[in-house]
Amino acid sequence: MRIASLLPAATEIVGALGLADDLVAVTYECDEPAGVRDRCAVVVDTALPAGLDPAGVDAVVRDRAARGLPMYALDRAALAAAAPDLILTQDLCRVCALPSDDVVHALAVLGSDADVVRVDPHTVEEVLAAVTEVGVRAGHPRAASALVAGLRARLDAVAAAVAGRARPRVLVLEWTDPPYLPGHWVPELVRRAGGLAAGGAEGARSVAVTWDEIDGLGADLTVVAPCGYGLDDAIAQAHDVLETLPPGPVVAIDSASYVVRGGPRLVDGIEALAAVLHPGAVPEPPPGRVSRVR
Repeated sequence: MRIASLLPAATEIVGALGLADDLVAVTYECDEPAGVRDRCAVVVDTALPAGLDPAGVDAVVRDRAARGLPMYALDRAALAAAAPDLILTQDLCRVCALPSDDVVHALAVLGSDADVVRVDPHTVEEVLAAVTEVGVRAGHPRAASALVAGLRARLDAVAAAVAGRARPRVLVLEWTDPPYLPGHWVPELVRRAGGLAAGGAEGARSVAVTWDEIDGLGADLTVVAPCGYGLDDAIAQAHDVLETLPPGPVVAIDSASYVVRGGPRLVDGIEALAAVLHPGAVPEPPPGRVSRVR
């Protein structure tokens, strides 16, 4: 089967299912499995200017949203040339990835009858369900079943390791300028890692707040996890707002890989957070996932 993934999380799922060789088209952000952009047509690019700081990104996104302008550009000709049988897309967040309506309209224009699957999880359970659905639609249900079973076993191991321990209040910053409290599955990651989310609601959307509101949350620890950024950028952004953050430890995390992308590596993110919140309860994560800033 020829698979086009227009969502980095879906590309990660395809790779984790052992189907990387079936991918024929991806986005400019797809980086897992490694080297996927070199092997596939890149059919989605960003419409945002390069080199913006967090405040600049926020301003451009707000402006484009207010004017009804897209955040992403779909290369219809490249998608048609890739001739996919299965297209993976989303409607969860118009800022995070190309919306499925744009894809469906493009397919109608192109005269393609490719199967379109929307990958729109809001919780960890829904991420696991998305893994199952992608596997089934790609014709590999057994691989999906085995992958989900392995992920559940790891989640159960973390739950057992943190059971009965005191739960610190954890502030997760999904953006730093302006500050955003997390939504979707991110507060759930904190809970599964043995913490209490100080702000943000499981399954809800991320929300912009003020620094005064953050001060009132009473966080014991802050995790800087800027949406779409890796560890080095998270560390830099944490330092930029360090004096504004609540007192207590501050940790930066590779959010793009382990926090905001709704794929199998969310389990790696939970394990990394558990190691931060409860040292010694679970194995330390490999280098490059989290870093203490304060």
